Amino acid sequence: MAIYEYEHLGEPCGRGAVFEVVQSMRENPLTRCPDCGGPVRKIISRSNINTPKTDSELKDLGFTKLVRRDNGVYENVTARPGENKYMEAGKPETIPDFSKTIGD
Repeated sequence: MAIYEYEHLGEPCGRGAVFEVVQSMRENPLTRCPDCGGPVRKIISRSNINTPKTDSELKDLGFTKLVRRDNGVYENVTARPGENKYMEAGKPETIPDFSKTIGD
C-alpha cells in the first residue's frame, strides 16, 4: 500500500485542497473525492529515498558487499565474525555464508 496525494480541481471540502489516500499500486487513480464527490487529480509528490552510505549500515541491514581487489579476488567489506574476509574465484569455501542473513 502506498500513500498518494490528490488535489481538488474545484472547491475543496473538509479534506482540504490537497489530501492523501492510502491505495494499492494496482488501484486506478481517483477521479472523484471520496468525501464530497468533487473532481480530483493525482499529483506528483516528493518521495523519500534512503540509501545506506556506509559498509556498517549495509552489514546491519543484512547486505553483503564485495569489492573487487584483484583478478578473481573480492573483499567482503561487510564480513561478520567467522566469515572469510576474501572470496577467490574457483574456491567455493571462500564464498560468504548467506544462511546467516537470508531467512524464509
